[in-house]
This record gives sequence, C-alpha cells and structure tokens, in this order.
Amino acid sequence: MSNPRWRPPALLAKASLAALLALAVAFPEWDRFADKAMGARAVAYPAAALLVTLVWALRGRGKPFPWDIDLLVTAPFLIDVAGNAADLYDTVGWFDDACHFGNWALLCAAAGIALRRWGGLNSWTLALCCAGIGAVAAICWEVAEYGLFILDTPEATTAYRDTIGDLVLGLTGAVTAGVVIALTARRRSVDERLDVVPGDLFDERRRPRDADAGHDVVRPDVPAGRALRAEGDASRGEDHGQQVVQGSGVRQ
Repeated sequence: MSNPRWRPPALLAKASLAALLALAVAFPEWDRFADKAMGARAVAYPAAALLVTLVWALRGRGKPFPWDIDLLVTAPFLIDVAGNAADLYDTVGWFDDACHFGNWALLCAAAGIALRRWGGLNSWTLALCCAGIGAVAAICWEVAEYGLFILDTPEATTAYRDTIGDLVLGLTGAVTAGVVIALTARRRSVDERLDVVPGDLFDERRRPRDADAGHDVVRPDVPAGRALRAEGDASRGEDHGQQVVQGSGVRQ
C-alpha cells in the first residue's frame, strides 16, 4: 500500500514539470531550448507523467493511489526539462550521461515496485523484468532522439558512439534498479516469514485506522491468561456456593 506522504512531492513534481514546459514553449528562441524539440516534449512528457493516473483509473480506483510510483515516473521527465532550463546539457559535460543512468534507474524502479506490489513475481524475476523494461525504453528513446535531434544535423557523424554509450548507461541504470528492488523484495519476504500476527501491534502492515477502530490484536500472554482464567473460575465457584446456600433456606 502506498504511503500518502509521497503525495506532496509527487504533486509538486507535476506542477514543476508543467511550469518548466510552459516556459520552454513561451520562449523557444532561448539557446537552452532551441533545437531541443521542446514542442514534442510539451506533448509527450505530460502524457508520460499521467500514465500512472491512467492505469490506476482503468483498474477501477479500488486501491489507494500509488503516489510513490507516480513520483518515480514523473521525476525523470522533470529532471530532463530542468536540465534544459538550467542549460546543464550544454555546460556540464557529464550531465547527459548522468541522466541516462539515473533517469532509467528511476523509471525501472517504478516498474519494479509496481510489479512487486501487484504482479506477485519473485525477487530475481523482478530484476530481469526491470532490466528488460529498461532496455526496451532505452532503445525507444534513442530511436526517437535520432529522429528528432540527430537526423540531418552535424551530430550524425558522432551519433553511433553517443547512442551506444547512452544505451549502455540506460541499461546499467535499469539493472541497478532491478537489483535494488529484488534485494528489497527478498528482505520483505524474509520479514513476512517471521512470527508476526496479522493486524497486531508488531505488524508493519497494520493500517493506522485499525488502532482507532479498536481492532488492535495483542499477542497472547500465557501466564496472564491463566491468572484470569483462575480468577474467573474462583468467581464462578463463589457464585455457585451462594446459590446452594440460598436454595437450602439457611441464613447467612
């Protein structure tokens, strides 16, 4: 179940993405936005940021909204537009490589968490799925990048080397995210095998409203239980004795 504490940063990320895209559309002549296909980004990035909302709505809205996954999906697109707005792609040599690694790690972490939460996959199957998803996404990105930025430009002479490097970084980020998600899922499965009574005070999955509703379940205390049972037996014995005396007509 998603923690609602991720809701404010997820909404802030969406608002920031919208504001930066509006800035890029309003001032396309700025060097940091020129020849960066910001018009295409202004259409594709909001659609990608709303992908989690669309899937959640199609599933019937029966479960809490996954704000953590939503934030992980939105963050890479925000980072990309913010990097262009700050002119980091043209002024910081390693920024593009860092984005190809980090953004793919974020996207694949979102996919891995979703698969772990609803797919019922084991830990290392999750890692392989994250790597596969990352590879497909990286290939699709490079194809789009080639068509939008590189074709019929001077960068075509270095496109092959740049594309291979970007694919390697994207795949590495995806594999890293997959391994992290797999290790987290493995640790969680170990925790679930511990002696935890579902719904009790030691169960991390216990919902906060359970305490307010009086649904807390405490582990049985054997000595205390015996003492209470003995006290109950004594009370019943005393009541029984009183009934016998009263039935005999003897005054107390």
